[in-house]
Amino acid sequence: MRKNSVVRPFLKWAGGKRQLLPELKKYINKKYLNKHTYYEPFIGGGALLFDLQLTRAVISDKNKELINCYEVVRDLLDELIEVLRKHQEQNSADYFYEIRDLDRSQKKYKNLSKVEKAARIIYLNKTCYNGLFRVNSQGQFNVPFGRYKKPNILDEAVLRAVSKYLNESEVKILKGDFAKAVKDAQKGDVIYFDPPYDPVSDTASFTGYDVNGFNRDEQIRLKEVFDELTGKGCKVILSNSRTDFIMDLYQDYQDKIKTVRAARSINSKALKRGKVDEILVLNFPVETKIEV
Repeated sequence: MRKNSVVRPFLKWAGGKRQLLPELKKYINKKYLNKHTYYEPFIGGGALLFDLQLTRAVISDKNKELINCYEVVRDLLDELIEVLRKHQEQNSADYFYEIRDLDRSQKKYKNLSKVEKAARIIYLNKTCYNGLFRVNSQGQFNVPFGRYKKPNILDEAVLRAVSKYLNESEVKILKGDFAKAVKDAQKGDVIYFDPPYDPVSDTASFTGYDVNGFNRDEQIRLKEVFDELTGKGCKVILSNSRTDFIMDLYQDYQDKIKTVRAARSINSKALKRGKVDEILVLNFPVETKIEV
């Protein structure tokens, strides 16, 4: 399949990997992946998937709102564009809070169609403060209005390009736990784990995209799945923050850990945005790409 430069994330997502693409691609051989299945259980905005544009992949996330967006972009694009156009025409602070607060009433939210739910998330993502997805303990979207002059609510070219890619490739979209998403992975398949990062401080944690969060017990369970996949002969890459906890957790792979500098842009205080140390953990030598 010929690469389409317009295929790129249609949502801004906490922990998005667009800035890490050059580093991640050092270890990924696209020709090899065309012969094997690529798995990404924490798909988020899909920056790596959309850059690689692989012919066969399994993507998943526990966030049902996010997965619904992917399914609607693939299956119901024209209807989605129609609803997004209405949001674009009516955008204002009052309208934003009217749409945001739909999930405060289970009856109202339950009556929304798949398309209306997807359009709501895309609209809120494009117009909310700092452009992120965050919910409170009740699972309600709680980011305030962003007051952008001309937010790009309907990026029709990107949506059409992504829809075309998802329809013309063998991309399976799943909803649920990361361990379930990779249970069918076979020897030689490639898995990229991009979980919510271990917080670098008590106030740095951002797991608000999932009402259940992602604590250190989940990090430990993820490490166990990483080991299981290694035992099956899969090629695995994981990104996370470079904390003592994570470094200790993956000490079995210490000779295959790569430290990278990455910018953190999602923070309520601009002065706290900046470059921090992150790591890539691989189960193959860091000096080589994933090759046949």
